[in-house]
Amino acid sequence: MENMQYNEIQTKKEKVFQYLKSVEGGNSDGQCNLVHYYYNGIGTTKDEEKTFLRYLKSAEGKDHLGQNNLGDCYRHGIGTTKDEEKAFQWYLKSAEGGESYGQNNLGRCYQYGIGITKNEEKAFQWYLKSAEGRNTTGQNNLSRCYQHGIGTTKDKKKAFQWYLKSAEGGDSAGQYNLGYCYENGIGTTKDELKAFQWYLKSAEGRDSAGQNKLGCYYKNGIGTTKDKEKAFQWYKKSAEGGYQKGQNNLARCYAYGDGTTKDNEKAFLWYKKLAEGGHSIGQNKLGRFYQFGIGTTKDEKKAFQWYKKSAEGRDIYGQNNLGRCYENGIGTTKDKKKAFQWYLKSAEREGIYGQNNLGRCYEDGIGTIKDEAKAFQWYLKSSEMGNSYGQSNLGRCYDNGIGVTRDKKKAFHWYKKSAEGRDIYGQNKLGHCYENGIGTTKDNEKAFQWYFKSAEGRDIYGQNNLGRCYENGIGTTKDEAKAFLWYLKSAERGNNYGQNNLGRCYQYGIGITKNEEKAFQWYKKSAEGGNINGQNNLGYCHENGVGTTEDEEKAFQWYFKSAEGGYSIGQNNFGRCYENGIGTTKDKEKAFQWYLESAEGGYQKGQNNLARCYEYGNGTTKDNEKAFQWYLESAEGGNQKGQNNLARCYEYGNGTTKDKEKAFQWYKKSAEGGNNKGQNNLGRCYQHGIGTTKDELKAFQWYLKSAEGRDSAGQNKLGCYYENGIGTTKDKEKAFQWYKKSAEGGHQKKQNNLARCYEYGDGTTKDNDKAFLWYKKSAKGGYSIAQNKLGRFYQFGIGTTKDEKKAFQWYKKSAEGGHSTGQNNLGHCYENGIGTTKDKKKAFQCYLKSAEREDIYGQNNLGRCYEKGIGTTKNKEKAFQW
Repeated sequence: MENMQYNEIQTKKEKVFQYLKSVEGGNSDGQCNLVHYYYNGIGTTKDEEKTFLRYLKSAEGKDHLGQNNLGDCYRHGIGTTKDEEKAFQWYLKSAEGGESYGQNNLGRCYQYGIGITKNEEKAFQWYLKSAEGRNTTGQNNLSRCYQHGIGTTKDKKKAFQWYLKSAEGGDSAGQYNLGYCYENGIGTTKDELKAFQWYLKSAEGRDSAGQNKLGCYYKNGIGTTKDKEKAFQWYKKSAEGGYQKGQNNLARCYAYGDGTTKDNEKAFLWYKKLAEGGHSIGQNKLGRFYQFGIGTTKDEKKAFQWYKKSAEGRDIYGQNNLGRCYENGIGTTKDKKKAFQWYLKSAEREGIYGQNNLGRCYEDGIGTIKDEAKAFQWYLKSSEMGNSYGQSNLGRCYDNGIGVTRDKKKAFHWYKKSAEGRDIYGQNKLGHCYENGIGTTKDNEKAFQWYFKSAEGRDIYGQNNLGRCYENGIGTTKDEAKAFLWYLKSAERGNNYGQNNLGRCYQYGIGITKNEEKAFQWYKKSAEGGNINGQNNLGYCHENGVGTTEDEEKAFQWYFKSAEGGYSIGQNNFGRCYENGIGTTKDKEKAFQWYLESAEGGYQKGQNNLARCYEYGNGTTKDNEKAFQWYLESAEGGNQKGQNNLARCYEYGNGTTKDKEKAFQWYKKSAEGGNNKGQNNLGRCYQHGIGTTKDELKAFQWYLKSAEGRDSAGQNKLGCYYENGIGTTKDKEKAFQWYKKSAEGGHQKKQNNLARCYEYGDGTTKDNDKAFLWYKKSAKGGYSIAQNKLGRFYQFGIGTTKDEKKAFQWYKKSAEGGHSTGQNNLGHCYENGIGTTKDKKKAFQCYLKSAEREDIYGQNNLGRCYEKGIGTTKNKEKAFQW
């Protein structure tokens, strides 16, 4: 191998010696050949000055090729000072001497105004001469004149014919242009196979533009089999030849691993070379690499600088990215006005991303006056140009009536285009349309599919919605573990909706082990991120000590944030704080106001609470009709408490006409929805035949449901049914158990019944001490029957120490509460001086009250008073009657 190289060098040296001898003998061809060797350093040292001098000698010797070459020296400053006028003069001499190269170069001088005034007609004429002289470069340039109408009339067929001559003559540029004609059907029929063949010839002839095109053909499988590796190889040749498009494509291959191993560092180097060569697309790409630290150290200042160069070079993507830098303060100071200006430049030059961002500026008033109509127009332009981001924003405009009349069908149409264009935001929105039937037929399966695409594309909203689908079985099989995982993905990437839902998973053990501390932490993140639902849930945690210490003041603060943000559930809870003094001073008026906000926002619990305010005059004027209306709203919205209260309105005619059948129907809805008070009231309807046929078996069944749902009234009723064998087998032990549950629930009537069980040993062991304690609880709660019983226990020392004064006091409370037996016993105390001073008149009055309320003992004692004149005048007739 070394011997072969040595022999080649020796041969070249010998040729230089021969040409030198020829020149000394005055041979002009020898001079040209010798110059070629001097210029390229073949067989001798490269020497541009000798090159120039030899061409000068050749030109002066009237060698027309030498004259052309001397023109080249003057034009490019080879071995002499650059002088375009002299270049023109020597090209003219060469051309007039019939040298086709000189004619071609003279044509170029006239076309571009090199050393002479620009004259396209003359350019055309000289290209024609050169072409007719079989100069392939001249033929190629003549074709361009015919193609673009330079100095002559456009004639695509002639352009094609001359490109064909140039190409067949081996000119690589002509071969490239012929390929281009076949590719685009210029002056001939479109033929991708022939286009490929000519691009291949051009590429093999080392034309860098042809090499780049050939790379494109291999990449996309045009006129040949797709081959990314070959595409890469040809892009590389083109790039190394200095062709900027080739450099851009090569960088892209390295960036995405197309036809080669992915290598961001090499991609960066090629984009840098391209950018430094003044290529605006490369400058934009280089900016992106610096911005995100791709293949180099992250440097936002450099990113900004390159975006600026690209933008100033009128690249629409660079202009858009420069706008983003100014908008977000990337590598420069934030400047919304400049951001707007650059988005405008990009948009006006049909930059689809610039158009979308300009729309955003007009929508939100970024660097300009807010103008929703203009926002809509720019989103429309961007969308019609195929930008999926613009399409999703246009869908949003139609969805929400931004700058245009609301049109759900058009919203769906544009969301669909955006989604099909792989915009993850559009995919999420399309899922939302299918889920809720917005502008299309409801289709949960399609909703799931689009949420899935969006989630896989890493859209945080899509991930959250996919979690919802798995949690609730929307369009897919319910899978709480998957729901948890998608909520986690969304939450970890900062989505406050996902964070709230993740908190809920931890709170209730959905797809994960219950962990209240983690629930609290995620609710906190969500709340601090401004999520009104998360703020409400965080308030709940602070109020009830879920995953944190109870803190009513903090609960109040977070409910306030949620309420202020317009969340109807938060508004209801905030109202509850004011009503009950949770973390703040009680304020019924404010409670009413927030319940009103919540109710008008459509929250059924808020509607029920507002109705309650109107019914009882809490924080507002009492108004049964308004109470009825809001109970109706709440009930129709599916709130079981509202349904129960609405039924009550119909049963007793509160704010509406009495209607027992409607009362029954609404109690039934409430009961079937699981409301234990509604179940108790439905049992009562069946027990007494209210709005339905009396049915003690059904009454028992509903009292059982109510009791199992921990309603103390239902538990008490169930106890009564077991005690008396109504609708079931008599069972005093079960009766006792249910009375006990009811009593422990704090209901006075139920506490009284439990005390009675202990007193008489019904369903349990007789225990007067326990009977006394439960009568006392019930009595203190204001239940008049228990107050009478407690009086009797104090009077006779049952289960406690005898205390006639206390006995008198409790009989008095019972009597004042309207209990007939208590009234009779109070009369007995006044008559006999038990725990008080004797007072026959008061005794008579108490007996009278008791008797009028049909108490048999009171009636008997009243008769006795009339018979014997106790506290009244004797009257035997009245004595007889009573």
